[in-house]
Amino acid sequence: MGVASNLRTARLRSWAGWTGTSTYYSATGWVLTCLAVLELIWIPAASLWADVGVLVSAVSLVWRRVCPPVGFLTVAAGLVAFAADYSFYLVTIVSGLCGVYTLARNRVQHPAVLVLGGLLGAVAVNLVHIATWPPIDGVVVPAIGERASLGLFAEAFILTVVVIGAVAMGDAVRARDETRRERARSQARLIAMERREAAAEERAAIARELHDIVAHSVSMIAVQAESATYTTPGLTVEAREGFQQIARNARASMDELRRLLGVLRTPGEPGHVLTAPQPTLGHLPALLEQHRAVGGRAELTVVGERVALPAVWELSAYRIAQEALTNARKHAPGARTLVEVDYGTDRLLVVRVQDDGPGPARASPGPPGPPDSPIPPDARGDGHGLNGMRERAALVGGRLTAGAGPAGGFTVVAELPW
Repeated sequence: MGVASNLRTARLRSWAGWTGTSTYYSATGWVLTCLAVLELIWIPAASLWADVGVLVSAVSLVWRRVCPPVGFLTVAAGLVAFAADYSFYLVTIVSGLCGVYTLARNRVQHPAVLVLGGLLGAVAVNLVHIATWPPIDGVVVPAIGERASLGLFAEAFILTVVVIGAVAMGDAVRARDETRRERARSQARLIAMERREAAAEERAAIARELHDIVAHSVSMIAVQAESATYTTPGLTVEAREGFQQIARNARASMDELRRLLGVLRTPGEPGHVLTAPQPTLGHLPALLEQHRAVGGRAELTVVGERVALPAVWELSAYRIAQEALTNARKHAPGARTLVEVDYGTDRLLVVRVQDDGPGPARASPGPPGPPDSPIPPDARGDGHGLNGMRERAALVGGRLTAGAGPAGGFTVVAELPW
């Protein structure tokens, strides 16, 4: 019983237009209908057609939200009521304006079509009034076509001006709402694009930090395991095989890491600065000790007076030196490596890492390019390392060059202005 009653109530509310966002529109329609009844009681119409036209024009506005084309019925009923009675009821004026505004606001037809339709309707009503005008003693009504007959169409002129105003207002509101919606859509697209860019920057940051930190440590594990095979006396066959297995596992981990970096890294994306505590140039001695601990030979030279640089410059310079040492250890094991940090005098920090190994494995064919031209991934490093160093240099407005040294070997030079 309760369910059936609720269904009937819902259907009644839907029929009356009293649902959701239509409440305001249906309420104003019913209020105008009540006012129309009161106005007809106070000033009875001279014709039944006028009564019907006034009531239909008002009550049809109840459904103008759910069915905007009902505005045609609203305007037509108002014109019929005006044509059937010489007096224009106030409720009919309001409902007619609302009907025209609804048609323009929802773009039921082009504004020019609405204005033309309103003009034709106004002229038709005016002609009906002219044809049914009661004679007045002493007043001579000019025939249509005579010079003074233009005054007969004052009603049509006034109605057309009112229609043009209502159409213009409805179309302006529609254009404003469309502009707001387009602005909201553009803002949503901008936010989505910024989120994608932030995610890409985060992926690039993760890739760079993984390569700089994990690759450095894992490569040392591989080198130490292989070195222990030959430097530790009295190893059994099983122990020697165990060290070799450790080295193989470390290299396999490096391969997996490179594949992961290929997924995370986005070429051309700008770098991303991490806010967690990071190493500085003051940690270079410890980094070189790690390099020596796995059989490498390295020396540190500092030129100029040590300057406290911003954290981004310190971190970039440290990571560049760390990656260059990792490359030297991988491609020139046992080579002597010189790390030079030059603070300079013109606010330019220069980090130079040079080894006396065999140098690039394969040079690029053709004439030499600019100093900072890309180096083939198989020439020295795995591609990610050199790209990561260039990204770090570019992050602080500097540049990085890498290639064969003047006396052989391989040289990495980072110039970081501060």
